[in-house]
Amino acid sequence: MLPRNTLPFWGRGSLGFDVFFWDGKVDSSSGEVASQFGDLVPSDDPLVVAAHLPPVEIREMLRDDEAAEALRTESVSSAQSIYTTIEGRVQADPMLAAALVDAYDFERGDIRFLHVAESIAAFIRDRFRLQPTGFHRFVFDEGDISDEELAGGLLFYGRGRCVACHNGPFFSDLSFHAIPFSQFGYGRNGFGIDYGRFNVTMDPDDLYKFRTPPLYNVASTGPYSHSGAVADLRDAILAHVDPFRAMTLPLDRQQRAEFYRRLGQWAKEPIWGVELDEDDIDNLVAFLGTLSFDDANFQGSRSGNVAGGAE
Repeated sequence: MLPRNTLPFWGRGSLGFDVFFWDGKVDSSSGEVASQFGDLVPSDDPLVVAAHLPPVEIREMLRDDEAAEALRTESVSSAQSIYTTIEGRVQADPMLAAALVDAYDFERGDIRFLHVAESIAAFIRDRFRLQPTGFHRFVFDEGDISDEELAGGLLFYGRGRCVACHNGPFFSDLSFHAIPFSQFGYGRNGFGIDYGRFNVTMDPDDLYKFRTPPLYNVASTGPYSHSGAVADLRDAILAHVDPFRAMTLPLDRQQRAEFYRRLGQWAKEPIWGVELDEDDIDNLVAFLGTLSFDDANFQGSRSGNVAGGAE
Protein backbone atom coordinates (compact mmCIF):
# COMPACT_ATOMS: atom_id res chain seq x y z
CA MET A 1 0.00 0.00 0.00
CA LEU A 2 1.39 3.40 -0.99
CA PRO A 3 1.73 5.91 1.86
CA ARG A 4 -0.03 8.57 -0.25
CA ASN A 5 -2.89 8.72 -2.70
CA THR A 6 -1.72 9.13 -6.29
CA LEU A 7 -3.20 12.19 -7.96
CA PRO A 8 -4.56 12.17 -11.52
CA PHE A 9 -2.34 13.72 -14.19
CA TRP A 10 -4.74 16.15 -15.89
CA GLY A 11 -2.88 19.34 -16.84
CA ARG A 12 0.47 18.26 -15.38
CA GLY A 13 3.31 19.88 -17.25
CA SER A 14 1.11 22.65 -18.65
CA LEU A 15 2.44 26.20 -18.73
CA GLY A 16 2.45 27.50 -15.15
CA PHE A 17 2.09 24.10 -13.49
CA ASP A 18 5.37 24.12 -11.60
CA VAL A 19 4.80 22.41 -8.22
CA PHE A 20 4.64 18.61 -8.10
CA PHE A 21 3.64 16.00 -5.52
CA TRP A 22 1.49 16.48 -2.43
CA ASP A 23 4.40 17.98 -0.50
CA GLY A 24 5.88 20.04 -3.35
CA LYS A 25 9.20 18.21 -3.31
CA VAL A 26 9.70 19.24 -6.95
CA ASP A 27 9.16 22.98 -7.39
CA SER A 28 10.22 25.34 -10.17
CA SER A 29 8.07 28.32 -9.16
CA SER A 30 11.24 30.30 -8.38
CA GLY A 31 12.57 29.82 -11.92
CA GLU A 32 14.94 27.03 -10.89
CA VAL A 33 14.04 23.43 -10.15
CA ALA A 34 14.24 22.62 -6.44
CA SER A 35 14.15 18.92 -5.64
CA GLN A 36 15.77 16.11 -3.69
CA PHE A 37 18.56 16.13 -6.28
CA GLY A 38 19.87 19.49 -5.04
CA ASP A 39 22.56 20.83 -7.38
CA LEU A 40 22.57 17.53 -9.32
CA VAL A 41 19.09 18.05 -10.76
CA PRO A 42 18.85 15.89 -13.93
CA SER A 43 16.76 18.35 -15.98
CA ASP A 44 15.49 21.92 -16.01
CA ASP A 45 12.01 20.54 -16.74
CA PRO A 46 10.24 19.95 -13.39
CA LEU A 47 7.95 17.27 -14.84
CA VAL A 48 10.99 15.30 -16.04
CA VAL A 49 12.54 15.64 -12.57
CA ALA A 50 9.26 14.47 -11.01
CA ALA A 51 9.32 11.39 -13.23
CA HIS A 52 12.71 10.48 -11.75
CA LEU A 53 11.43 10.08 -8.21
CA PRO A 54 8.81 7.27 -7.96
CA PRO A 55 11.19 4.55 -9.25
CA VAL A 56 13.71 5.27 -6.48
CA GLU A 57 11.42 5.74 -3.49
CA ILE A 58 10.95 2.90 -1.05
CA ARG A 59 7.32 1.80 -0.76
CA GLU A 60 6.56 3.64 -3.98
CA MET A 61 8.16 1.45 -6.67
CA LEU A 62 10.88 -0.11 -4.50
CA ARG A 63 9.93 -2.93 -2.16
CA ASP A 64 10.39 -2.21 1.53
CA ASP A 65 12.58 -5.22 2.29
CA GLU A 66 16.17 -6.19 3.07
CA ALA A 67 17.17 -6.01 -0.59
CA ALA A 68 16.43 -2.27 -0.54
CA GLU A 69 18.28 -1.60 2.72
CA ALA A 70 21.32 -0.10 0.97
CA LEU A 71 19.05 2.33 -0.86
CA ARG A 72 17.49 3.89 2.25
CA THR A 73 19.98 6.75 2.06
CA GLU A 74 17.92 8.08 -0.86
CA SER A 75 21.14 9.66 -2.12
CA VAL A 76 21.78 10.63 -5.73
CA SER A 77 24.34 7.83 -6.01
CA SER A 78 21.90 5.17 -4.80
CA ALA A 79 19.28 6.57 -7.16
CA GLN A 80 21.73 6.38 -10.03
CA SER A 81 22.34 2.70 -9.35
CA ILE A 82 18.63 2.09 -9.82
CA TYR A 83 18.53 4.20 -12.98
CA THR A 84 21.42 2.17 -14.37
CA THR A 85 19.48 -1.05 -13.72
CA ILE A 86 16.42 0.39 -15.46
CA GLU A 87 18.55 1.52 -18.41
CA GLY A 88 19.79 -2.03 -18.87
CA ARG A 89 16.27 -3.43 -18.76
CA VAL A 90 15.01 -0.91 -21.31
CA GLN A 91 17.99 -1.56 -23.60
CA ALA A 92 17.19 -5.26 -23.44
CA ASP A 93 13.50 -4.78 -24.24
CA PRO A 94 13.08 -4.88 -28.05
CA MET A 95 9.89 -2.81 -28.13
CA LEU A 96 10.94 -0.11 -25.65
CA ALA A 97 14.46 0.15 -27.01
CA ALA A 98 13.25 0.44 -30.61
CA ALA A 99 10.80 3.21 -29.68
CA LEU A 100 13.49 5.24 -27.90
CA VAL A 101 16.07 4.69 -30.63
CA ASP A 102 13.53 5.89 -33.19
CA ALA A 103 12.51 8.92 -31.11
CA TYR A 104 16.04 10.07 -30.25
CA ASP A 105 17.87 8.82 -33.34
CA PHE A 106 20.72 7.18 -31.47
CA GLU A 107 22.06 3.71 -30.73
CA ARG A 108 20.43 1.34 -28.24
CA GLY A 109 23.46 1.57 -25.96
CA ASP A 110 22.95 5.33 -25.66
CA ILE A 111 19.66 4.92 -23.80
CA ARG A 112 19.75 6.55 -20.37
CA PHE A 113 17.09 6.89 -17.70
CA LEU A 114 16.82 10.60 -18.58
CA HIS A 115 15.39 9.56 -21.95
CA VAL A 116 12.86 7.34 -20.19
CA ALA A 117 11.84 10.21 -17.88
CA GLU A 118 11.57 12.64 -20.78
CA SER A 119 9.34 10.16 -22.61
CA ILE A 120 7.10 9.77 -19.54
CA ALA A 121 6.82 13.56 -19.24
CA ALA A 122 5.97 13.91 -22.94
CA PHE A 123 3.31 11.21 -22.60
CA ILE A 124 1.72 12.94 -19.59
CA ARG A 125 1.68 16.33 -21.32
CA ASP A 126 0.02 14.91 -24.41
CA ARG A 127 -2.22 12.22 -22.97
CA PHE A 128 -3.54 14.23 -20.03
CA ARG A 129 -3.79 17.65 -21.64
CA LEU A 130 -6.72 19.78 -20.50
CA GLN A 131 -9.84 20.02 -22.62
CA PRO A 132 -12.90 22.31 -22.54
CA THR A 133 -15.26 21.62 -19.64
CA GLY A 134 -18.93 22.40 -19.08
CA PHE A 135 -17.88 25.36 -16.94
CA HIS A 136 -15.58 26.60 -19.70
CA ARG A 137 -18.45 26.45 -22.20
CA PHE A 138 -20.74 28.30 -19.76
CA VAL A 139 -18.23 31.11 -19.21
CA PHE A 140 -16.93 31.56 -22.75
CA ASP A 141 -19.55 30.10 -25.09
CA GLU A 142 -22.87 30.79 -23.31
CA GLY A 143 -23.29 27.10 -22.58
CA ASP A 144 -26.10 25.73 -20.44
CA ILE A 145 -25.81 25.29 -16.69
CA SER A 146 -28.38 23.92 -14.25
CA ASP A 147 -29.76 25.82 -11.27
CA GLU A 148 -27.89 23.47 -8.91
CA GLU A 149 -24.60 23.94 -10.78
CA LEU A 150 -25.05 27.71 -10.77
CA ALA A 151 -25.84 27.74 -7.04
CA GLY A 152 -22.77 25.61 -6.41
CA GLY A 153 -20.60 27.95 -8.48
CA LEU A 154 -21.81 30.96 -6.49
CA LEU A 155 -20.92 29.08 -3.30
CA PHE A 156 -17.53 28.07 -4.70
CA TYR A 157 -16.61 31.67 -5.53
CA GLY A 158 -18.47 33.20 -2.59
CA ARG A 159 -19.59 32.12 0.85
CA GLY A 160 -18.00 28.68 0.62
CA ARG A 161 -14.51 30.24 0.19
CA CYS A 162 -13.39 27.32 -2.00
CA VAL A 163 -11.71 29.75 -4.39
CA ALA A 164 -9.35 30.90 -1.62
CA CYS A 165 -7.27 27.80 -2.44
CA HIS A 166 -8.83 26.34 -5.59
CA ASN A 167 -8.12 29.26 -7.89
CA GLY A 168 -6.28 30.00 -11.12
CA PRO A 169 -6.25 28.07 -14.39
CA PHE A 170 -5.83 24.71 -12.63
CA PHE A 171 -8.34 25.42 -9.83
CA SER A 172 -5.36 25.22 -7.49
CA ASP A 173 -3.13 27.90 -6.01
CA LEU A 174 -0.35 25.25 -6.12
CA SER A 175 0.33 26.18 -2.51
CA PHE A 176 -0.05 24.21 0.72
CA HIS A 177 -2.93 23.98 3.18
CA ALA A 178 -3.99 21.87 6.15
CA ILE A 179 -7.33 20.08 5.83
CA PRO A 180 -7.89 17.51 8.63
CA PHE A 181 -8.64 14.47 6.49
CA SER A 182 -8.45 11.07 8.10
CA GLN A 183 -5.07 9.39 7.81
CA PHE A 184 -5.57 6.14 5.94
CA GLY A 185 -2.95 3.43 6.09
CA TYR A 186 0.61 3.61 7.38
CA GLY A 187 1.35 7.23 6.49
CA ARG A 188 4.45 8.88 5.08
CA ASN A 189 5.92 9.31 8.57
CA GLY A 190 4.78 5.93 9.81
CA PHE A 191 2.25 4.77 12.39
CA GLY A 192 -0.64 6.57 10.68
CA ILE A 193 1.15 9.94 10.55
CA ASP A 194 1.93 12.19 7.59
CA TYR A 195 3.54 15.57 8.23
CA GLY A 196 3.08 16.71 4.63
CA ARG A 197 5.00 19.76 3.48
CA PHE A 198 7.02 19.72 6.72
CA ASN A 199 8.93 16.71 5.36
CA VAL A 200 10.37 18.99 2.66
CA THR A 201 10.87 22.29 4.49
CA MET A 202 11.27 21.19 8.14
CA ASP A 203 9.28 24.32 9.00
CA PRO A 204 6.80 23.69 11.85
CA ASP A 205 4.33 26.03 10.14
CA ASP A 206 4.14 23.47 7.31
CA LEU A 207 3.04 20.55 9.47
CA TYR A 208 0.08 18.66 7.96
CA LYS A 209 -0.03 20.91 4.90
CA PHE A 210 -0.46 19.47 1.41
CA ARG A 211 -0.58 21.03 -2.01
CA THR A 212 -4.03 22.08 -3.17
CA PRO A 213 -5.13 19.45 -5.72
CA PRO A 214 -6.41 20.71 -9.09
CA LEU A 215 -10.07 19.97 -9.75
CA TYR A 216 -10.33 18.89 -13.38
CA ASN A 217 -12.38 15.68 -13.61
CA VAL A 218 -12.57 15.66 -9.81
CA ALA A 219 -16.01 14.04 -9.93
CA SER A 220 -14.50 10.84 -11.36
CA THR A 221 -11.00 10.69 -9.91
CA GLY A 222 -11.54 9.61 -6.32
CA PRO A 223 -10.48 8.62 -3.76
CA TYR A 224 -9.67 12.02 -2.31
CA SER A 225 -7.14 13.64 0.04
CA HIS A 226 -3.42 12.98 0.45
CA SER A 227 -4.19 9.68 2.13
CA GLY A 228 -7.00 8.52 -0.14
CA ALA A 229 -9.19 8.12 2.93
CA VAL A 230 -12.33 9.62 1.36
CA ALA A 231 -14.10 7.72 -1.40
CA ASP A 232 -17.01 10.12 -2.01
CA LEU A 233 -16.70 13.70 -3.29
CA ARG A 234 -19.49 14.86 -1.01
CA ASP A 235 -17.62 13.54 2.02
CA ALA A 236 -14.43 15.23 0.79
CA ILE A 237 -16.23 18.60 0.81
CA LEU A 238 -17.64 17.86 4.24
CA ALA A 239 -14.14 17.15 5.58
CA HIS A 240 -13.10 20.69 4.60
CA VAL A 241 -15.77 22.44 6.66
CA ASP A 242 -16.96 19.93 9.28
CA PRO A 243 -14.18 17.39 9.91
CA PHE A 244 -15.84 15.95 13.01
CA ARG A 245 -18.83 14.88 10.92
CA ALA A 246 -16.55 13.49 8.24
CA MET A 247 -14.62 11.39 10.75
CA THR A 248 -16.21 7.95 10.66
CA LEU A 249 -13.49 5.60 11.88
CA PRO A 250 -12.98 4.97 15.62
CA LEU A 251 -9.70 6.56 16.75
CA ASP A 252 -7.27 5.41 19.40
CA ARG A 253 -5.47 7.82 21.73
CA GLN A 254 -2.58 8.54 19.37
CA GLN A 255 -4.89 9.02 16.40
CA ARG A 256 -7.01 11.47 18.37
CA ALA A 257 -3.93 13.47 19.34
CA GLU A 258 -2.82 13.64 15.70
CA PHE A 259 -6.32 14.68 14.63
CA TYR A 260 -6.34 17.53 17.15
CA ARG A 261 -2.97 18.73 15.85
CA ARG A 262 -4.33 18.76 12.32
CA LEU A 263 -7.36 20.69 13.57
CA GLY A 264 -5.04 23.31 15.02
CA GLN A 265 -3.46 23.89 11.61
CA TRP A 266 -6.87 23.85 9.91
CA ALA A 267 -8.04 26.66 12.20
CA LYS A 268 -5.57 28.96 10.40
CA GLU A 269 -7.01 28.20 6.96
CA PRO A 270 -9.45 30.44 5.03
CA ILE A 271 -11.96 27.57 4.89
CA TRP A 272 -12.21 27.49 8.69
CA GLY A 273 -15.56 28.70 10.04
CA VAL A 274 -17.52 28.06 6.83
CA GLU A 275 -20.95 26.53 7.44
CA LEU A 276 -22.60 24.48 4.72
CA ASP A 277 -25.91 22.65 4.89
CA GLU A 278 -26.86 19.53 2.95
CA ASP A 279 -28.21 21.47 -0.04
CA ASP A 280 -25.02 23.56 -0.17
CA ILE A 281 -22.86 20.46 -0.38
CA ASP A 282 -25.11 18.94 -3.06
CA ASN A 283 -24.84 22.14 -5.10
CA LEU A 284 -21.06 22.20 -4.76
CA VAL A 285 -20.90 18.61 -5.99
CA ALA A 286 -23.05 19.62 -8.97
CA PHE A 287 -20.76 22.55 -9.77
CA LEU A 288 -17.61 20.45 -9.49
CA GLY A 289 -19.16 18.14 -12.07
CA THR A 290 -18.95 21.01 -14.59
CA LEU A 291 -15.14 20.86 -14.32
CA SER A 292 -15.13 17.50 -16.11
CA PHE A 293 -14.55 16.80 -19.78
CA ASP A 294 -15.22 13.76 -21.92
CA ASP A 295 -12.10 11.90 -22.94
CA ALA A 296 -12.97 9.36 -25.62
CA ASN A 297 -9.48 7.84 -25.47
CA PHE A 298 -9.62 6.96 -21.80
CA GLN A 299 -12.70 5.26 -20.42
CA GLY A 300 -13.40 4.26 -16.84
CA SER A 301 -14.77 5.70 -13.62
CA ARG A 302 -11.28 6.54 -12.38
CA SER A 303 -10.08 8.21 -15.58
CA GLY A 304 -6.68 9.79 -15.15
CA ASN A 305 -5.72 8.06 -11.92
CA VAL A 306 -2.46 6.20 -12.45
CA ALA A 307 -0.92 4.30 -9.57
CA GLY A 308 2.73 4.88 -8.80
CA GLY A 309 3.02 7.91 -11.04
CA ALA A 310 4.95 11.17 -10.97
CA GLU A 311 2.16 13.04 -9.22
